[in-house]
Amino acid sequence: MREADVVVIGGGQAGLSAGHHLLRRGADVIMLDAEDGPGGAWRHRWDSLTMATVNHIADLPDMPQGTVAEFESANTAVPAYFDEFERRGSLPIERPVRVTSVRSEDPDAGIDSPLRVDSVDGEGRSLAPIRTRAIVNATGTWGNPFVPFVPGIGTFRGRMLRTVDYPGAAALAERRIGIVGGGISATGFLAELSEVATTFWYTRREPVFREGGFTPEIEGRAAVAMVEERVAQGLAPLSVVSVTGLPWSPALAAADARGALARRPMFTRIVPEGVIEADGTTTPLDVLLWATGFRAALDHLAPLHLRAPGGGIRMDGTQVADDPRIHLVGYGPSSSTIGANRAGRAAARRLLRS
Repeated sequence: MREADVVVIGGGQAGLSAGHHLLRRGADVIMLDAEDGPGGAWRHRWDSLTMATVNHIADLPDMPQGTVAEFESANTAVPAYFDEFERRGSLPIERPVRVTSVRSEDPDAGIDSPLRVDSVDGEGRSLAPIRTRAIVNATGTWGNPFVPFVPGIGTFRGRMLRTVDYPGAAALAERRIGIVGGGISATGFLAELSEVATTFWYTRREPVFREGGFTPEIEGRAAVAMVEERVAQGLAPLSVVSVTGLPWSPALAAADARGALARRPMFTRIVPEGVIEADGTTTPLDVLLWATGFRAALDHLAPLHLRAPGGGIRMDGTQVADDPRIHLVGYGPSSSTIGANRAGRAAARRLLRS
């Protein structure tokens, strides 16, 4: 059995921020990351997602990113930045390590019990468990993409893809593609794919685009406050963009001019050759691309029974309201890059006061 005062689970922006601030305050920390190298979920983004088109990437604490070429792929630029941050700060990250469960070492003691963290290496071999006073969970959502159930979903003969599977526009050229979802990923796919393929856009609700500027300190704070209100009640968190609206861009303006943003209501059924539209007609499709969001990747915390009746986890800032041993960063209101930085700092401060 190994021991640490705090275990940080996850090596993306939120986990790096938390680890940095805990170490600065002298905490005994072990950091675990399931990836093979630095970069978190950014390692898996598609090549055509460049630094010119990503949603803003916030600087990590005390190390501005500096100038990055707009044409550079995010899946190389961001991991390189994270790698330098880890090396400069001598962050004690162990990888690839996948945490399989976090549980109370003494269930009868409730939240007064130390926590036991079980994990496996990249080959699936069990590693020595870790006893800890607290964890900062920063596992994000990339590993848990969400696809809603639609009648007939198992009958489709075409290619079914999720955001995490996106192979780039070139691999889907000249196809008939149904893109499902009303977020930033869906509109990004529309902007790319509508140049080389025939696209059809489906959403449950009419998308709302945001005209004009957006400032994190004004509109951003208001949006985060609305998400915070939900998680404080134990409701499943909404994405921040669902509150702020979709940012308008020159790429979207060009897609709109091509007719790619002509949104259709959600289809009612999937059939082998395509989908049944809301009006009963059939639209043949070669590909269904589900850009329908993600859910927090928290299965390893299931033994702690943190879920509230509302489907979410009741939060008090970064701390789970009913279990002060657990802090969630990159969850709910801290799922943006700016929010993840702030949450990492807040979790470190609160843990080291307790």
